[in-house]
Amino acid sequence: MFSEIELEKYAEVLLWGLSVARKGKFKKSDLVLVRYDVEALPLAEAVTGLLHEMGRIPVVRAKPSCRMEYDFYKHANNKRITYEIPGENELYSQLNGLVHILGPSSRTHLFTIDPEQMTMHTKSLRPLRVILNRREELGDFGSTLGIYPTEGLASLAGLSLGEYTEQVRKACKLPDGTPVTQWKLFQKDAREIVNWLNGLDIQTLRLQSKRADLLLSLGERRTWVALTGRNIPSFEFYTSPDWRTVEGVYYADQATFAAGARVQGVRLEFRMGEALDITAAEGQPSAHNQLVMDQGSNKVGEFALVDKRFSPINRFMANTLYDENYGGEHGSCHLALGQSYSNAYAGDPASLDADRKRILGFNSSALHWDLVNTEDKRITATLPGGEKRTLYENGQFTL
Repeated sequence: MFSEIELEKYAEVLLWGLSVARKGKFKKSDLVLVRYDVEALPLAEAVTGLLHEMGRIPVVRAKPSCRMEYDFYKHANNKRITYEIPGENELYSQLNGLVHILGPSSRTHLFTIDPEQMTMHTKSLRPLRVILNRREELGDFGSTLGIYPTEGLASLAGLSLGEYTEQVRKACKLPDGTPVTQWKLFQKDAREIVNWLNGLDIQTLRLQSKRADLLLSLGERRTWVALTGRNIPSFEFYTSPDWRTVEGVYYADQATFAAGARVQGVRLEFRMGEALDITAAEGQPSAHNQLVMDQGSNKVGEFALVDKRFSPINRFMANTLYDENYGGEHGSCHLALGQSYSNAYAGDPASLDADRKRILGFNSSALHWDLVNTEDKRITATLPGGEKRTLYENGQFTL
């Protein structure tokens, strides 16, 4: 697995990501929640130790094990599934940071659980997400997310634990002598591409691949975003388009997981911004349940592109954090159903209230489901005056 030195480097990268993710500066005694899967304990210990060295106050919480999570859904009634734990609102209202370390031993342990129960629980947590989203918009909070390799993840991905770990090691730039420095260098490259994209004044985007042909408009007051620090690693360039403008067919060839079930070969057909039809070669019932979770779950919240020159991830990893950053032979794009991102607003996110979001076509939902296309593709932009320009081809931006 990771050596002690690599764990220290990984912790440094995660906390660098956390500092980037927060608009405001961290101070001594700021409250940082460290939430981790049990198997990710070695990395959680490294992160917590570094937080202490920085003078922060870590709040350490292990997530329920797969058995605990299964028993929760198996035995809980509706009241317990939606029960508001005392003190949670108070804690979240004072948090300045969150480091979330994924290391599940399984992704399919909830396969036999009624999806309605999981949807109910997800919806019940939305008030806490609203608190954190608002604190983030005000610059009082930031979060980052990372993965610790496990046998369970490696097995689902069809890799050995060593192969899986190597993908994580390379993607997080741990083999480099000073990984944080390497991330800062990529940050400079990413900023150049973001400035180029934002300077084009894109009116519409058309995605064309073997099985997808999709048209969308960015909408008013939009910006492209990259390397926010929220995810480590992150090689995506994304925005939140006006959901009302999405038309055509989108296809996700890469597998994903929904409600404990593997879902692959997802085809979505959009009309007037809504996904009216969804089919999946595998996991059709789970895919359908995602689409009907709430009023916004059949609408687009994000569109993103990954340039293969930057991402070393070239294997399926059975986790969205890595799979949405897939580089491979053709690069990748992903479309997310559900919640949009307020940092894709070209203005002060703190001023983006619910009414403003609705007027501008920023989608709202308890869902955010990333669906990845790794096919060879072309992205064409329509610029002011009707000029057509290829933005992305052969897995990379044309800048």
